[in-house]
Amino acid sequence: MPDSSTEEQGLRAAPFSPYVALRHLVRGEPLTVGPSTSVRETMLLLDQARGDAVVVVDERSRVPLGIITLHDVLRRVAIEAGDLQAPIATVMTGGLITMPADSTAHQASVVMVRRGVHHLVLTEADGSYFNLVSQADLYTLPGAQSTDLVKSILAARDLPTLIALAGEIRALVCRLVAERVSADALCNRLSSLNDLLTLQVIELVAGAFDLPYVQWCWLVFGSEGRLEQTLATDQDNGLIFAADSDQQAAVLREAFLPFARAVNEALDACGFPLCKGHIMASNPQWCLSTDEWRAAFSGWLESPQPEALLNSSIFFDLRGLYGQESLANDLRSWLLARAHAYPIFLRAMVENTLNWESPLNWWKGFRTDLDKDFPHTIDLKKHGSRPFVDAARVYALARQIPDTNTAERLRVTGEQIGIGANDMAALIDAFQHIQRLRLQQQVNSGADSVSNRVDPDELHELDRLILKEALKQVAYLQKRLVREYAPA
Repeated sequence: MPDSSTEEQGLRAAPFSPYVALRHLVRGEPLTVGPSTSVRETMLLLDQARGDAVVVVDERSRVPLGIITLHDVLRRVAIEAGDLQAPIATVMTGGLITMPADSTAHQASVVMVRRGVHHLVLTEADGSYFNLVSQADLYTLPGAQSTDLVKSILAARDLPTLIALAGEIRALVCRLVAERVSADALCNRLSSLNDLLTLQVIELVAGAFDLPYVQWCWLVFGSEGRLEQTLATDQDNGLIFAADSDQQAAVLREAFLPFARAVNEALDACGFPLCKGHIMASNPQWCLSTDEWRAAFSGWLESPQPEALLNSSIFFDLRGLYGQESLANDLRSWLLARAHAYPIFLRAMVENTLNWESPLNWWKGFRTDLDKDFPHTIDLKKHGSRPFVDAARVYALARQIPDTNTAERLRVTGEQIGIGANDMAALIDAFQHIQRLRLQQQVNSGADSVSNRVDPDELHELDRLILKEALKQVAYLQKRLVREYAPA
């Protein structure tokens, strides 16, 4: 079992992306025993396998019943002089925290930090045991277990404290930007901390409401859904709940809306502005039952009008954050199973993606905006990162890729369609460089109206050269899209 220093080094040098499914990250055969297995036999299994935990499963259904770790063995058996012949069920820890095996490493990391646990039991769709993931296996929040900031977020019990902590999160990211930490690590750190903060906000507000006793989940969309939040980000969220009929859905919606409005207002106070387009859970249009969300998505797929394409660029990057996350996962699976069967919609999305004017002129110099309010600048979101995001979304829908993160969508796409490793690395590096420049500009501008704009002449020579090369990669990516999904 690794010591704490070894574990922290492993987290800092994480060899894989935090956005991929846990199913693909877990290594080694799962260690399991039946509930009647003796304590001695269980200890022998742990010793022989050099493991630090074993899961107790029902011998027929393979449903996980409990877990026993080396720490449990030491305390409950050795120190408390437990009976080695007793069934392991008498000393195991019940009330397991489980996650679907298709959840991401990011999700698992946040749950571990928030619940203060070192292992999570992974399950299949039918509830049967898949494997165990430990904190040492994961790319968790870098240094999260030992930072005062994370501990403070988890301990916060009132809104003023959370508002102050939101400011500390932004200050931390500003320091990391100054240290030129990579965009991938920056966005992961920022999204992880914002997730923890938002979870605390939702839980705090939920305590003040008598919510319906039905399954429900707080959804996040857009950059938050993709785990690509920057310092200049507003709210894009919604709410999904289970309902047996349209009539029940209407009643439940009215019950959830005051709660959703309170959460949106609390998040606004924490520095996440209310969405100008009203894409928030407090809007009755986005506080929907499972069937209503499916109906909305079906309408966009069947009639790819401009509004539908705009909605797809936000809502199709959905992620469940708080509550019954299976509702969000099932909705995303349902969407992916259908979207590829609507070629007209996909072609419309490609056409929309191609409506991109390169900030490079024909001799590869910079073409800046003519807008008098923003003279001699380039919008790094509209003309830089968005084309990558849009193209990755098209591929995800067309090829049924469940990931929401842009870089991960591109990685999986590259594997499926045979883009060379070097070419794919160039695409992802280009996207990440633009993201880093956006964060850097947001720090310099105070995340105001020009937070995504940069004057190329003000960049130092290396950043200017890399930005040119990064923008060239957009053209390469779009050519591939046209070849595969050429508009009719």
